[in-house]
Amino acid sequence: MALKGINAYKKGNLKQEIASADPHKITLMLMQGALDRMAYGKGCIERKDFEGKSDHLSRVSAILMNLRDTLDMEVKSEVSENLFALYDYMIQRVTDANIQNDLKIMDEVINLLLPIKAAWASIPEESKQEAYEAQRQKRQAVV
Repeated sequence: MALKGINAYKKGNLKQEIASADPHKITLMLMQGALDRMAYGKGCIERKDFEGKSDHLSRVSAILMNLRDTLDMEVKSEVSENLFALYDYMIQRVTDANIQNDLKIMDEVINLLLPIKAAWASIPEESKQEAYEAQRQKRQAVV
């Protein structure tokens, strides 16, 4: 019973954190969520809990698809094109890991995502504000 209450508290806390988060923070939370689910999935493989593994890795794929699909491809930058291709590759590798129950493939995906998350976390506040302002102006120009 206590675990149920703790999980409910965590979910409520997460919803509150998301509601007050900026897009940069949400992206970081998604990346951390994917990394956490990868770790849980690895544990499931080690315990031969294949149902749990499939659930966690399906969520990882969904997160990676969300990260890929929220890239601003209208900018036509090398960074966004490379990230799109890298997220696509990671989605395929997560699928491979899910089918093959392969921990090495999962480690590969983790090792690809960690530097992206670290780089994202190191973006200076001033740069984030400039990006938010540019997005806001872009939206106003469309309306």
